[in-house]
Amino acid sequence: MTKDIKYFGIDISHLVFDVTDSDGNYYQFKNRISGFKKFVKLLTIDSHCVMEATGYYHYQLAYYLLESGLKVSVENPLAVKRFIQMKLSKIKTDKSDSKLICEYAKQVELKLWKGNSKHQTECLQMTRLLAVYTKQSTMLKNKIHGEAVLGNPSKVVLSSLRRSLKQIQKEIKTLEDKLLVLVKEVHQDVLTRIKSIPGIGAKTSLMLVVLTDGFERFSSGSELCSYAGLTPVIRKSGSSVKGRSRISKIGNQKLRNLLFMCSFNACKYNKACREIYERIVAKGKSKKLALIAVCNKLLKQAFAIAKSGLLYDDSHRSTLVKN
Repeated sequence: MTKDIKYFGIDISHLVFDVTDSDGNYYQFKNRISGFKKFVKLLTIDSHCVMEATGYYHYQLAYYLLESGLKVSVENPLAVKRFIQMKLSKIKTDKSDSKLICEYAKQVELKLWKGNSKHQTECLQMTRLLAVYTKQSTMLKNKIHGEAVLGNPSKVVLSSLRRSLKQIQKEIKTLEDKLLVLVKEVHQDVLTRIKSIPGIGAKTSLMLVVLTDGFERFSSGSELCSYAGLTPVIRKSGSSVKGRSRISKIGNQKLRNLLFMCSFNACKYNKACREIYERIVAKGKSKKLALIAVCNKLLKQAFAIAKSGLLYDDSHRSTLVKN
């Protein structure tokens, strides 16, 4: 904690947001522009606003504060939750949460929130809508199959389902085309190089670039693997607790799922991934564990290709200096 900085703990809900500052003063404002303007009047250049990532409710306030030139930190809700639990508080209200978020801000090292560019925000919105349409498409296909196996399906029902499916597939195609054009405007070079990796197709490379913002927010492959939730978690304590190591799964689930689906093809067509898979299986480990290792390798390959400016080269060998 820096003495000159005044922290503001913010608990946000749909209609209002509650604020408690370092001096213990409590305020409540409406979660819209008029409330944002009133709140900003309390702030100075030394103010630091801290809030949880609460679905979509925090976005408008966070961007408003960021555009006003103020310091903003958007913290992982799990980290804040664990901190509040540690305090053994018996009160759970929006007011008490804002106070405890302010206490949290004083005691931890905060990272400034940078937000997304308008381009990245639009890409992510398209990605989320594509996920919704894909689920609806799968649901309709299953429904059509279910009606067909009845033996005497209604022509009216089948006709309606097929029309709905055709319309959704048309929307998916339109969105995918527009997303591709949008991504190429900024990340054309990175997209081309990621597609050169064996095992990663056109759609997956597009989603990789979108979900990682062109790999620009990561400084290492290990950091990217952690973001995807592919890093191992070790559970051992004393002589009695010897849990099996598992991946954390604390990260971007969409990215992790994409990589897992790619890992099957990568084992066939990507030499480095195939070698890792065969080596792990030969040691008697499970095939699923080997596939997760392949996911890790694929993601590190993608990061290296994105940062190096080179196309994938199967014969490339690392030139890292060994001490």
